[in-house]
Amino acid sequence: MTILQICVLFVAAILGGTLNSVAGGGSFITFPVLLFTGVPPINANATSTVALWPGSVASTGAYREELAKQERTRLLVLGGTSLVGGVLGALLLLRTSQTTFVRLVPYLLLMATLLFAFSGPITNRLRRRNVETKKERFSWSGLVGIALLQLVIAIYGGYFGGGIGILMLATLGLMGMENIHEMNALKTLLTSFINGVAVITFIIAGAVVWLQAILMVAGAIIGGYGGAYFARQIDPRLVRGFVILVGITMTIYFFLRG
Repeated sequence: MTILQICVLFVAAILGGTLNSVAGGGSFITFPVLLFTGVPPINANATSTVALWPGSVASTGAYREELAKQERTRLLVLGGTSLVGGVLGALLLLRTSQTTFVRLVPYLLLMATLLFAFSGPITNRLRRRNVETKKERFSWSGLVGIALLQLVIAIYGGYFGGGIGILMLATLGLMGMENIHEMNALKTLLTSFINGVAVITFIIAGAVVWLQAILMVAGAIIGGYGGAYFARQIDPRLVRGFVILVGITMTIYFFLRG
């Protein structure tokens, strides 16, 4: 790596970590930058996942109280489904050729960008349904259905992952959950599971470019804990708008490049 590439990767990781802690969408920054610096597509995706995962785990700690209120059966079923799906998605990525993945990149970015763009209205609608005094009814049939949906989301998450947060919020809403804070807590935990097993799979397969990964982990941690303070001083709508703009720009670029 050149000094310029080191600086670009480090700054991208700081920005990605910051965005993930404030609005999400950090992979819109880290994944393309890894590609631009010469990392092969599949390795870039694996390395980006490794770089941003510690921040996701750290975010889970902030939801300790909300997670303590979750039904144990729900946690076990959805957690187990997420682990299985995350591994399957990661293995599917590793079995995809670099050429095929390059062709899929613009479509994956487009889907992730659309999911992120519409996450605000969906989350606001779920928040309006928030009736904390209403007890959620436990339904085995409903849980099985959501577990199957979660398996699909987890496979996508292990494969690429952009936008899985809003997909999970939507499915948890279908399940009957109404407290947006508890939903966010469960979503964050399940995301950590999906990315965690994907990270392990990528490491075992030797798909991670370690010099870039270590550099970006350091940057993402700085961004997640330090940069987020400054980002919170900015109107959240501007932060979201920036992420969407980056997503659209990267999508157009990779469509034209292909």
